Amino acid sequence: MKPLYLIGGPMGVGKTAAGKALAALLSGSVFLDGDWCWQPEVVTPETKAMVLDNICHLLGNYLRCSAYRQVIFTWVMHRQAIVAEILSRLPPCRPCPVSLVCSEAELVRRLQGDIAAGVRDASVVPRSLARLPLYQTMDTVKLDVTTLTPAETAGAICRLFPL
Repeated sequence: MKPLYLIGGPMGVGKTAAGKALAALLSGSVFLDGDWCWQPEVVTPETKAMVLDNICHLLGNYLRCSAYRQVIFTWVMHRQAIVAEILSRLPPCRPCPVSLVCSEAELVRRLQGDIAAGVRDASVVPRSLARLPLYQTMDTVKLDVTTLTPAETAGAICRLFPL
């Protein structure tokens, strides 16, 4: 079965950078970021359902396509129900779920860098910090990336889920 790397974590932890680095390591990969399905972010029950439909449609198509050997997906999957819902709507695959976590101080440092660069606004800090402990309850492998670069994180994910 085709591997589906599900890389979750709070905003600013480095999911996107790690996912891109993982795609660079694994030939025949496709990289998808859940945020691409939600622009601009308007949170209502209708938009939540739409985004989940979009994500499952894209992931399913890439999983069924023989041109790709593995699919890499990143998103703020902070509840087990989100992962379960996504997987329930996909064709058979080999889930490789990992939650990226780091120290609170490192998360704030990374987010402040994004804020200074104009990528995020300051309201993200308390929202991201509030979600950080939720990943400890997830049925995923926890990977502490406090001291890891995106390339090191990608290497660690490869070691956690060998092909």
